[in-house]
Amino acid sequence: MYTIEQLRDIIRIELEKQEYVEEPYSLFEPIQYIMEDGGKRLRPVLALLAYNLYRDDVEKALKSAIGIEIFHNYTLLHDDVMDDAELRRGRQTVHKKWNSNVAILSGDAAAITAYKYIETCEDRYLRRVIDGFNQVAMDVCKGQQYDMEFEDREDVAEEEYIQMIYLKTAVLIAGSMRHGALIAGAPEHEYKALYDFGGYLGLVFQLQDDYLDVYGDVEEFGKKIGGDILCNKKTYLLIKALELAEGKDKISLKNWMKKENFDPVQKIKEVTEIYNRAGIKEVVKAKIDTYLEKSRLALQKVDVPEERKKCFYEMIDYIGERKK
Repeated sequence: MYTIEQLRDIIRIELEKQEYVEEPYSLFEPIQYIMEDGGKRLRPVLALLAYNLYRDDVEKALKSAIGIEIFHNYTLLHDDVMDDAELRRGRQTVHKKWNSNVAILSGDAAAITAYKYIETCEDRYLRRVIDGFNQVAMDVCKGQQYDMEFEDREDVAEEEYIQMIYLKTAVLIAGSMRHGALIAGAPEHEYKALYDFGGYLGLVFQLQDDYLDVYGDVEEFGKKIGGDILCNKKTYLLIKALELAEGKDKISLKNWMKKENFDPVQKIKEVTEIYNRAGIKEVVKAKIDTYLEKSRLALQKVDVPEERKKCFYEMIDYIGERKK
C-alpha cells in the first residue's frame, strides 16, 4: 500500500512533465500557471488511494487521476472569473494576470484536456467512467448556480445549503473515490460506498472552510479571517445564526447584512460575538462530527482488509482536524 505522501509525490512528478501543454502555448500557459501552484492535490490522491485498495499498479490509474485534478482546476479558473477573485492560493488569479477571455478559453481547454486524461482508463471501464464523470461535472455546475442564486437570498435553508455544497464541492471528491475504485475493478456496491464516503468527506471539507473563515488561526489558515462575514456569504454559520439568534442579536445580524458602509474590523467582531452567543461554533462542530461518522460507516461497507484502509482513516482524521 502507498502512503498519502508517496502518492502526492507520484502525482507531483507526473504533473511536472507538463504533458498537457500543447501549441499554441498561450492557450495552455494559464493552465500550467494554475496547476503549478500546488494545492492539496486531494482529488487525484483520493482516486489513487481508492484504486490502491484493490490493485498495487497505481501507475495505470495515474493519468486518469491527473485528469480529475485538471478538471478541478478548470472549475477554479471559471469560478474566479464569476467571483472576480483577486487571489488564488496566494497568487494572482488567471483573469487578473491575463484577462477574463484568456481565463474562459483556457478553462475550456482544461476541461477538454481533463476528459482526454480521464478516458485513458481500460476500455472495459470507459463507458461507466464517462457516464459517472458526466454526472459529476453537471452536478458541479448545478452547485455553482445554486451558490450564485443564494447571494440574493436571505431565506436559504440549512438543507438547501448542504445540497449546494454537496454539488459544488463534495461530488468531485466523491467522484474521485468512485473513479479510482471503478477502474481497479471493485464491485459496484463497493465503489458506490466509496462515492458516499467521499461525499461525506467533501461536506466536512466545506464546513471546515466555513468554520475556519471565522474561527481559524490566520497563520495556519493562510488567509485573513472574516472574509465571509464581510461579504455576507451564505455559509453554514450565517444560515444557522439567522435561524438560532434571538431578539436583539437577530435584528443586529440582519442590520449588519444590509449595511454598505461599515468598519470591517467592527463587523467581524460583532457578528462573531453574535455567532458565539447563538452557539454556532458548537453547532458546526456537531454537524462536522455527524458527517465524519457517516464517512466511517460508509467505509465499513468496503470489504477489503482493514490494514488497507489505514490511509482512509488518516484522511478522515486529517480533514476533520485540518486548520488550513
